[in-house]
Amino acid sequence: MPVFFSEADRFSAAPMVDVTTSAFRRACRLYTRKAMLYTEMIAADAITHGRLSLLEFDPAEQPLTLQLGGCVPEALAAAAKEGEKAGFAAINLNAGCPSDKVQSGAFGAVMMKDPEHLASCVKAMQDAVSIPVSVKTRIGVDDLDSPEFTRTLIGAIYSTGCRHVIIHARKCWLKGLSPKENRSVPPLDYARVYGLKQDFPDLYITINGGIASIEQCLECLKHVDGVMLGRALIDNPYLMARVDSEIFNDGSAVKTRGQILAEAQDLAARFEAEGHRFRHLGQHFLNLFASVPGSKRYRRYLSLHLSEPGGAQILKEAYAQLCGGEL
Repeated sequence: MPVFFSEADRFSAAPMVDVTTSAFRRACRLYTRKAMLYTEMIAADAITHGRLSLLEFDPAEQPLTLQLGGCVPEALAAAAKEGEKAGFAAINLNAGCPSDKVQSGAFGAVMMKDPEHLASCVKAMQDAVSIPVSVKTRIGVDDLDSPEFTRTLIGAIYSTGCRHVIIHARKCWLKGLSPKENRSVPPLDYARVYGLKQDFPDLYITINGGIASIEQCLECLKHVDGVMLGRALIDNPYLMARVDSEIFNDGSAVKTRGQILAEAQDLAARFEAEGHRFRHLGQHFLNLFASVPGSKRYRRYLSLHLSEPGGAQILKEAYAQLCGGEL
């Protein structure tokens, strides 16, 4: 029987360009072992042209989904096969990114304008692999933003046998708004996404967009199957410390920020021993103490020393900049 999704999909960290690198994902694992993590979007053509190094990751990052970008069914199928060989837990197709670069390649959000072609891409990927295949999309694009269009779009994906869709609860404008503006200017419509769960009851629906707290996650999970957070994890990564205990109900204790920083020092030492620069990892701990007294001093110190070697010691010294407060 086909596998359509993972238990880890109940909470996931969104794929974000220049953010969800291997270093980011390894940092995330200090907070949560249960959540699904994603790669940045990787162009299928890059993989089919031999850049298999793009598929490398540390085993500690699992469960991990490979997100692909592309619009040619054969190329997407071939890239998905390579992803399965590399050991990814699942494959995801990006059908919602509005960046100019993605538009020039006729993929991402552009694919929403032709649901039938999008479906052909999804089917090719599903036929090529035995691991779950999902699609990340939006509720609409440009003037194609009615509830009827959204149902048609999701219905086309559903018709392929795909049973997991991640839906950013906003439309996007391909012209006139930047990618950053497309993350905040179009209004959120959670009700539209919730309604799709009623229309497609056996479709695993993950909601994305504007979710910034565990409390919001729990509210969304009353209506859909999974939640995906993006920018909130940059602004306040510590919220992930509550994911395993409160989203997955695994009975684990919530780590303190101090415990996470101690583990981050160990990770930094390993990371540099592997030949990586500390700054690639250290930047993901800049907001660990957001809202804690002394956090500005901690962040300032860490920012000033990110480019230096000796990350474990730098993190320790940054921690010393904090004053009072329960950590």
